Amino acid sequence: MGGGYAAPMAIRYITPDEPDDPEEESSRTALITAGTCRLFLDLGFAPLTELTLITGRRVDVAGLNKKGELIVAEVKSSVPDFRSDNKWTEYLDHCDRYYFSVNQEFPAELIPQDVGLIIADGYGGTVVRESPTLKLAPARRKNLTLKFARVAAERLTNLTTPEGA
Repeated sequence: MGGGYAAPMAIRYITPDEPDDPEEESSRTALITAGTCRLFLDLGFAPLTELTLITGRRVDVAGLNKKGELIVAEVKSSVPDFRSDNKWTEYLDHCDRYYFSVNQEFPAELIPQDVGLIIADGYGGTVVRESPTLKLAPARRKNLTLKFARVAAERLTNLTTPEGA
C-alpha cells in the first residue's frame, strides 16, 4: 500500500515546568555558560567555571577583574532547574555582584528583581539587569582571590603538562 495517507503526528506541548530531556538541557547549559564566559571577558573579567567556594558549594561561572572584583553567575537552563535551586542565596556573601544567566527563551520574570540578569547563548551575552553591589568582606575576598588563582593555574597546568609529568 503506497497511499498518500500518513497518520497525524502526536503533538506534545511542553510547559515551562516540565523537566527537559537531560541531553538537551546539558547542551543548553553549555551554550549559556559559554556565552556568559565570553560576556565576562568583554566586561574585563577573567572567567572560571565550576569554582568551589570555601563552603563547599560550587558556582557555575566566577569572574575576577584587575581591581580584584569578583562576580558570580548562576546558569539556569530551564524553569525546573531554577525552581529546584534553593542554595543560590548562599553565594551572595562570596561575590561583589551576583547574576542569574539564562537564555532568551527563559521567562525572565521568574528571576528575583534584587539580583542581576544576563541573557546568554553560545556566542555571547548581555547584562539585562545590573546586579546591586554587594559587600565582600576583605578576608573572604583574599581567600577567594587566592582560590581563584590556584584553581586557574592548576587547570592550565593540567592542560599543558603531559600526563605523568
